[in-house]
Amino acid sequence: MIKSRKMLASVLTSCVLAAGLATNAMADNAKKTHIDVIAKGFQHQFWKAVELGSNKAAKELGIEVTFQGPDTESNIAQQLEYLNTAIAGKPDAICLAALDTNASLGAISEAQDEGIPIIGFDSGVPNAPEGAIKANASTDNYAAGALAATELFKLIEPKIKAAKEPVRIGVVTQDWNGESVKSRTKGFVDEVVKLVGKNNVSIEGHDALRNENDKAKVIVDIGIPAEVKDVDAAAVASALLEKEDLIAIYGSNEFAANAIITANEGLEKIGKGKVVAVGFDAGKKQLDAVRAGLFAGSITQDPVQIGYKAVKLAYDASHGKAVKDVDTGAKWYNSTNMDDADIKPCLYE
Repeated sequence: MIKSRKMLASVLTSCVLAAGLATNAMADNAKKTHIDVIAKGFQHQFWKAVELGSNKAAKELGIEVTFQGPDTESNIAQQLEYLNTAIAGKPDAICLAALDTNASLGAISEAQDEGIPIIGFDSGVPNAPEGAIKANASTDNYAAGALAATELFKLIEPKIKAAKEPVRIGVVTQDWNGESVKSRTKGFVDEVVKLVGKNNVSIEGHDALRNENDKAKVIVDIGIPAEVKDVDAAAVASALLEKEDLIAIYGSNEFAANAIITANEGLEKIGKGKVVAVGFDAGKKQLDAVRAGLFAGSITQDPVQIGYKAVKLAYDASHGKAVKDVDTGAKWYNSTNMDDADIKPCLYE
């Protein structure tokens, strides 16, 4: 009887040890899951908020995440270098916010051939090879740009109706490479045209959207800096602010909004009773401008959720699960609602 009990104890001990080893093996396998997250840059606080979200997902899933981005959002070559290095390291998945899809096509095709799933985030990876991008975690940037126009129009409609001469709406856009700012600009412009009337709008400035009309009541003037540099963007914003017929101005991301704020420091053209300014994203400079009334309001994304959802999608895709696009949303905020429970968490500094 004693011998039987010893044998039973021995068997139970072996089972417990085996179960423990199996549990440890599963944990080790989970920890081995590695996802590379390649952003558009580290130039703005927006990307640091995205990184926070990706790290949050990594912690919950018990996986490793490497977050990288070029020094500036014009450094396409540096981003491509990060992407190629990531592919060579054979990660389980890649999250990518492409600065220029065309420049990345070769690398994206290589990842596809290697069986590495790619999840797009922020602007995603438009026009990528079919099947290469499993899903996207991003704001509907076109709709968000349209929302900015809708909120702005509420504030300037009386001025437009009362004007005896054409009035101007300025637009500062970082560049014409990234899909996100292109979509926000196009969404904004299209909505202005819809609200004012197609025959009443002249689109000037950048050639991509140019549609001039010498009988227009409203001129939409799009300014894009030669390079993604603070000084160049501030110069573009200054040129718009100095136009006498300007009644409103829109910055399509944190960089563009900051350029408007910087340009205004020497001109004092925006604010209550002056040119109506609206922006996009957040960051301390823009938040301060909204609180102070320099900006009537801005559109916020949820950058933490963008990073979080992108990594979650990448994890599922790397484990063979079907994934689909996630719209992480956009909201209008101003000095009266920016501390509300549904807005404040989205406003990074």
